[in-house]
Amino acid sequence: MSLKKDDSGRRWVEMEFLVPGTPEQVWHAIATGAGMSAWFTPTVVEEHVGGAISFDFGPENCGESVSSGTVTAWEPPIRFAYEEFGWSGDAPPVATEVTVTSRSGDQCVVRMVHSLFTEKDDWDGELESFETGWPGFFEVLRVYLANFAGAQSATVHAMSGHPGGEPRAWSTMTAALNLAGVNVGDRRETPGGAPRLAGVVERIHQDGNSRELMLRIDEPAAGVAVLGSCTVGDEARAMASIFLYGPEASQVAAAEQPKWTTWLRGLLEAEPVAN
Repeated sequence: MSLKKDDSGRRWVEMEFLVPGTPEQVWHAIATGAGMSAWFTPTVVEEHVGGAISFDFGPENCGESVSSGTVTAWEPPIRFAYEEFGWSGDAPPVATEVTVTSRSGDQCVVRMVHSLFTEKDDWDGELESFETGWPGFFEVLRVYLANFAGAQSATVHAMSGHPGGEPRAWSTMTAALNLAGVNVGDRRETPGGAPRLAGVVERIHQDGNSRELMLRIDEPAAGVAVLGSCTVGDEARAMASIFLYGPEASQVAAAEQPKWTTWLRGLLEAEPVAN
């Protein structure tokens, strides 16, 4: 485990990742509402110290629904920091600091540190989950910065519970989307009856808590599609997050959102489960 502690009571996790783009492009992507909404989740940022920040994860997700806090540092294009409150029950505020360091060849190193101050071990697991949860989003960020930096964006997000457990939810969804057994580099298209996706598999991830795959798509518009599954409490959930880019992104997302919501719930909630 990479959780670190010191004598002051501070506990933290930290990570670094290399992304394409100038410092200004990277700053826009990681420190503004429009930028973060393009690869993470719908986000609002008041761009000054003391401003409000909020992340909307939707009513049905593998964690909290809305997390909000206050901007504590605003130094474009180098350093951005904020504190989140109520992120996990009665946990103390978690402080996040993000720094951007330029590298040659229009690349930047982004360093992210999540910290909290407490003598209790109660939230160590959740603090560590930040480190395991970010890599998938960072892959979307890399595609966004390499190909769509600053473009208009919109997101389609659909989720459904499943009574048969997380492995069954995953296998049912991926089979119905023609994504069962894929490898990185495979090009796939969804079959008739499923919402339209066409693209190349960029990433596959699986651990003891979740499964996920990411496609770089060209239909129904240019962007990135992330399909995943997890367990929350005793309930299995499967989800699709589709990040669309370009001047028609909002129009396409508005048309695709009801298709995905209806299709995914119809596929998983109504599936019979063997005793």
